[in-house]
Amino acid sequence: MINYLYPCLSSISLISRLSRFTIRYTKFGGPVPSRPAEDLAFSIARFIQNNGSFFNYYMYHGGTNFDRTSGLFVATSYDYDAPIDEYGLLNQPKWQHLTDLHKAIKQCEPALVSSYPTVISLGKNQEAHVFSPKSGGCAAFLSNYDPKYSVRVNFQNLPYNLPPWSVSILPDCKTVVYNTAIIGTKASGAKMAPSGGGFSWKSFNEEIPSTAESDKLAANELWEQINVTRDSSDYLWYMTEVNIVPNEGFQKTGKSPVLTVNSAGHALSVFVNGQLSGIVHGGLKNPKVTYSGNVKLQAGINKISLLSDAVGLPNIGVHYEKWNAGVLGPVTLSGLNSGTIDLSNQRWSYLVGLKGQPKSLQTDKGRSSVKWVKRSLLAQKQPLIWYKTTFNAPRGNDPVAIDMRSMGKGEIWVNGQSIGRHWSGYIAKGSCNPCNYAGTYNENKCQTDCGQPSQKWYHIPRSWLKPSRNQLVVFEEWGGDPTKISLVTRTA
Repeated sequence: MINYLYPCLSSISLISRLSRFTIRYTKFGGPVPSRPAEDLAFSIARFIQNNGSFFNYYMYHGGTNFDRTSGLFVATSYDYDAPIDEYGLLNQPKWQHLTDLHKAIKQCEPALVSSYPTVISLGKNQEAHVFSPKSGGCAAFLSNYDPKYSVRVNFQNLPYNLPPWSVSILPDCKTVVYNTAIIGTKASGAKMAPSGGGFSWKSFNEEIPSTAESDKLAANELWEQINVTRDSSDYLWYMTEVNIVPNEGFQKTGKSPVLTVNSAGHALSVFVNGQLSGIVHGGLKNPKVTYSGNVKLQAGINKISLLSDAVGLPNIGVHYEKWNAGVLGPVTLSGLNSGTIDLSNQRWSYLVGLKGQPKSLQTDKGRSSVKWVKRSLLAQKQPLIWYKTTFNAPRGNDPVAIDMRSMGKGEIWVNGQSIGRHWSGYIAKGSCNPCNYAGTYNENKCQTDCGQPSQKWYHIPRSWLKPSRNQLVVFEEWGGDPTKISLVTRTA
């Protein structure tokens, strides 16, 4: 018997096997990948015709990286362009096309398990793989490996038309019941539909900590972030002070000193005397970042606060367990009378997480522990802001999501449950050319959404919702416009 979806664990070592990726995952800052159903079916059919006997899919059902479970720069959505999407809906035509493929292979089962294939050349880039068991019966796979041209071939004195980059399956060596390049189902046309009106938001400003508040955790050196946080939070504050004497020349020339911060990643917000000086971030290919910019300093003590943000932990790569995160230096300040000073080995204080996190602002009890403001006082397009509101569950049973395109970066909670990191401020860069199923597939082929956020919509499971007064909390790290956040439902 052919197991064409999941393995019998006791027999894995006895059979030829193939794990087939439906695509690659979506990464923050990258386009949304997809893989045509024709090419995916083509790869499976080729494997079977070459005497393969077991294959599985990664993924067959898309998912969601809730909370902070996603890997390094991996988006919250783990849809994978799977036959069943992240929301549990059928992704057509991929679902039906693969279902028909499985049925066609199943019809060939008696011949496939009782014989080895005989390969017959039908042309320059065309072959027939024929299974003819001694007990009788026959099954054939007719292949055209040419990525551009359809070909008419003769097999057992009968003509067959083979589209480019395709395999035809003949369970009786005569009748074509399936061709990998011929789609018989229309695209599902799944879309996001607006649901309800806007939200009534309230906001709370996250405080910028200083060294005086966090001196219990301090050292005369820069510490690696994950060793300090133990992944209890994405965030680690690095804080120090700089004393500026009254006769510094920049106070007369007006040319502000330059602060340079070198970080192992993954994102960094720089605050000087409680004011944002700049934000930088890395990417999957190079998570390291460097901030270099003029900073406004005054005579006396100046407080430098660096918020380092780890966007997931690495889970693949050479010695990824040794990869670092956080501000490892050097950290320098140039443009002073004495030239450039290195701040790396002076006293640094550390604070794990945000002040709103130990207060559990995403919970009922935590929300009541601070004073929120609303209406004209609502903070917008400012960094380090917490937002809260309530909403009623959309009517019906359609899957629910939240549209976060107006925001920058942070995390979202619904009824105390984290639905994941949001990062609409990271615009996708890459190659989004027209997609042709034919030809060798690679992860840069058939990409979409270049020039847009890598992820716009964030899945809210229906099982997490109450009929009314659901609590929605958003932490915004960079600054955004919460008045444009909206609920949507996914319709097939």
